Amino acid sequence: MDQILASAIKSHAIPFETNEDLSRLVDEIGEAKIVLLGEASHGTSEFYSVRAALSKRLIAEKGFSVIAVEGDWPSAQQVNRYIKGYDKETKKTEDILQAFNRWPTWMWANKEIASLIEWLHAYNEKKAPEQKVGFYGIDVYSLWESMEEVLRYLSRTKSTGVDLALAKKAFSCFEPFNRQPENYAISTLNISDVCVDEVSKLLASIRTHEEHYKGEEEADLNLKVNALVAKNAEEYYRAMVRNDALSWNIRDEHMVETINELRNYYGEEAKILVWEHNTHIGDASATDMKNENMINVGQLIREQNRPEDVYAIGFGTHRGTVIAAEEWGLPYEKMEVPPAQRDSWEDLLHQAGPFNKFLMFNEQNRHLFDSWIGHRAIGVVYHPEYEVYGNYVPSNISHRYDAFIYIDQSRALTPLEAQRW
Repeated sequence: MDQILASAIKSHAIPFETNEDLSRLVDEIGEAKIVLLGEASHGTSEFYSVRAALSKRLIAEKGFSVIAVEGDWPSAQQVNRYIKGYDKETKKTEDILQAFNRWPTWMWANKEIASLIEWLHAYNEKKAPEQKVGFYGIDVYSLWESMEEVLRYLSRTKSTGVDLALAKKAFSCFEPFNRQPENYAISTLNISDVCVDEVSKLLASIRTHEEHYKGEEEADLNLKVNALVAKNAEEYYRAMVRNDALSWNIRDEHMVETINELRNYYGEEAKILVWEHNTHIGDASATDMKNENMINVGQLIREQNRPEDVYAIGFGTHRGTVIAAEEWGLPYEKMEVPPAQRDSWEDLLHQAGPFNKFLMFNEQNRHLFDSWIGHRAIGVVYHPEYEVYGNYVPSNISHRYDAFIYIDQSRALTPLEAQRW
């Protein structure tokens, strides 16, 4: 066991029993404009509920106005329209969350998120339009859905004819692949630059003609980001069959680009919350990812902004249960999360006391945690019996995050019952 690290944990850990105990962390965040909230899995209840508790306080007390999540833009727009009152039709939150119908659906179609969405809806009802909090998806996977949104909007509005023509040409380019990204990805091995020009020209043209798209209910933002998704998704799927590190970088660069679009739209003083897996929000340069020339959202956001404007919070657990699947695309299962590997970051946190706690890293104590150590990461595909072989990311924790929230024994989140597969 790393005795220096173990001693530092014991000295600086703050017990965490209720959400009120997060006050010191809220104070430490200070006036940061971008708060990155991680998770060690996409299926742990406490990661969602604690992030929600923090988000509510940061919205109410610090004026945060945007939540950006690791999800598809078109699906998240259904939530955004609901909480901002754009949709006048009365709907149940659970029905709205069914918009997240791409596997793994449980990431956002779950009861923990439903509770947060209800809170946001009620919060926004009391606010003026310019003060309402937005909810957006920043991931890159929705190529076909985003293209359809662009085409639908341009077809019904007074768009420039050239943009509509470009959208139709781009959409027709992808039609032969039957909405299957892998079909398009494989085709690019044999046909160079299949649809690159079409989506690139479409995005460039929409940006050139921005003054034509100042619509109500964020129609202009929706158009621009969907066009951005189409361009970057094409690049992502083309890279996917060539190089894992390249496709990873394209995806995270897209998420940062979308975050910056949101900040531009809301104004440079706007404050944004980003909900993603630790592997995205924890600075990649403080992990072994840098050896593979991989970057991520956390690293890029730090590089693009002043240190005091960014605050990254990682999450972890020692043991418990989680929602995941044995293979990509299979139905989810409730799985056991075994006790953390000996001498891992999670194990040291447990050895420091089997209770929930959080640590805050700053210039006074960061050097005490300046060690490289295995840090558990659970994906949507998970094999607990084999996790020792691939679920621990070598990390310099105090440089990867600004704070870390630890749940000693966690439980699986609760997916919504009526899910489409």
